[in-house]
Amino acid sequence: MKQYSNLAMFLNHISLQNFRSYSKSDFTFSPGTTLIVGANTAGKTNLIEAIFSLSSGRSFHAEKDTEMIQFDKSVARVKGEIGEGSGQIALELVIAKDELSTDGHRGYSKKYKVNTVPKRRLDFAGQIKALLFTPSDLDTIVGSPSLRRAFFDNVLELIDREYRLAHTGYTKALRQRNALLEQARETGRRNERLFEYWDDLLIGYGETITRKRDEFSNFINSTAKELIQFSFFYDKSTISKARLLQYRDAESGAGVTLVGPQRDEFEVLLKNGKEEHNVKLFGSRGQQRLVILQLKLLQLAYVARTGEKPLLLLDDIFSELDTGHIQHVMDVINNQQTIITTTHKEFVDKKHLKDMSVIELTQANGRVQP
Repeated sequence: MKQYSNLAMFLNHISLQNFRSYSKSDFTFSPGTTLIVGANTAGKTNLIEAIFSLSSGRSFHAEKDTEMIQFDKSVARVKGEIGEGSGQIALELVIAKDELSTDGHRGYSKKYKVNTVPKRRLDFAGQIKALLFTPSDLDTIVGSPSLRRAFFDNVLELIDREYRLAHTGYTKALRQRNALLEQARETGRRNERLFEYWDDLLIGYGETITRKRDEFSNFINSTAKELIQFSFFYDKSTISKARLLQYRDAESGAGVTLVGPQRDEFEVLLKNGKEEHNVKLFGSRGQQRLVILQLKLLQLAYVARTGEKPLLLLDDIFSELDTGHIQHVMDVINNQQTIITTTHKEFVDKKHLKDMSVIELTQANGRVQP
């Protein structure tokens, strides 16, 4: 039997009710590696989404939280048990549709509980630290800047309450300031007192976000890389009174805030002799994928600095990786609790499969134990 150290907060069990394709289902996981096998319509990603939501308090998949509620249902529940013995913790996420208002609109509510005690997402997230790797992560380098900002957020929100607070506050303040800018553009008038209030909030929260992203970037650059060597350049968009003043006219024309962490970027630079080149522009697809795998390993290492190894969620990535890249992933799964989804058990080498617990999904709302 393998020994899994530093896993006091591993995920034991999860129960789903009216969540996506699951009417009512229960799953129990190994403290080591659990392989979930099923067809593309069997609900594998829905299960991973439910686990991720217990870790982060949000979906990685849905544009609107109500999308997680099963069709024709009004409430979805996800319950989980983490840890063991006297340290066991019960987590619960409830998403409920509100009644239709007189104007035909329907809102929703989200409730978080830890050991039946209501919590804010700020204090719910990170009870269990789950890092996710999906096929879409392979586009982090070549995709939109929002994917690269998410690379920061997915780690820092997980382990840092101060970052969660700053990111939530910044997002709300940015929405309000952008509404003021749009209003000013339409009316030709600016309420300077209101702008000063939201500017101060954005600057305070933005400074925290930038500092935390900077610390993570420095860790990436200073940590040994076993797969591929590169330099990580954090292209930060700092926010300050001076920069807001500098962009005032441009923002008035655009109707949106043009500086701040919502404009952050990063570049990965590979050495080519004495020069460095941006892997996004000049790297091969193979180099880009190695960079993403290396960045994922660095995310794991950064979370592990907290003293708790994260739960690793691998959602159907074997269909997107070649044999060499798959082996890189398999080399790290025994270092922490891991949950893997795949369409075919044959994608996993037999020497690894023998140490895994296997769950076979036969339909979207059912499962068959091995």
